[in-house]
Amino acid sequence: MDEVDALREELVHYRTEKEKIRSIVGQIGGKTSRRVHTVINGLFLVLVLAAFLFDVLRHVMGWDIPYLPTTLVLEVAVLLVSLKIIWMIHTQSKVDHFQFWVLSTIEFQINMMSRRLNDLSKAVESVTKGLEGTGSADRAPSSDES
Repeated sequence: MDEVDALREELVHYRTEKEKIRSIVGQIGGKTSRRVHTVINGLFLVLVLAAFLFDVLRHVMGWDIPYLPTTLVLEVAVLLVSLKIIWMIHTQSKVDHFQFWVLSTIEFQINMMSRRLNDLSKAVESVTKGLEGTGSADRAPSSDES
């Protein structure tokens, strides 16, 4: 019964870890954030294209807007591209942090299993040495001993 209880406890532990991972994945980039990323990417693309198109049309059509410097729209477009790059770096750092967390968890579990394996190996060695010591009396004497 102890083995069954231990297996049940391991199963409960596994399920709780799985739920933790699901919640973390949802926080950093699950299905809900995919839509948000698409909308933000589309918004940045539309704004940058509109700024460049407006500036090209202003030069082609000869529009002279006195309160708007000639390079301001292009500078705003470059600013938007820079903001997009910063946002991408931030998102990638969240993903990198999650990957580091997963790898650290795996390493921790491997170390725990290694310790358990070493403990089991030592226990088996001590049991076999104990059996060898008691097993020699049950053995039939050899021709040298008689």
